[in-house]
Amino acid sequence: MIEYNICNQADEAIFEKQCFAFEKKIPGLIKKELLHDVDDSKVQYYKLGESSVTVHNDYYVNAVYVKSEIDLEQFFK
Repeated sequence: MIEYNICNQADEAIFEKQCFAFEKKIPGLIKKELLHDVDDSKVQYYKLGESSVTVHNDYYVNAVYVKSEIDLEQFFK
């Protein structure tokens, strides 16, 4: 699992921009469920082939980050 730190503070706008960037730049990415926790944290799930990608807006750890089973840097060169 590869983790990408996007922002060192939980931020709804950055979370939404990151999700939009993935949806626009990664061909074949399939948007799945959005989980919304009681502390207002969110996790957006995606599938890319057999691999999973998640974008987190986490108020518990106070960060926006991505976890992926594949290297995503190839889509953002």
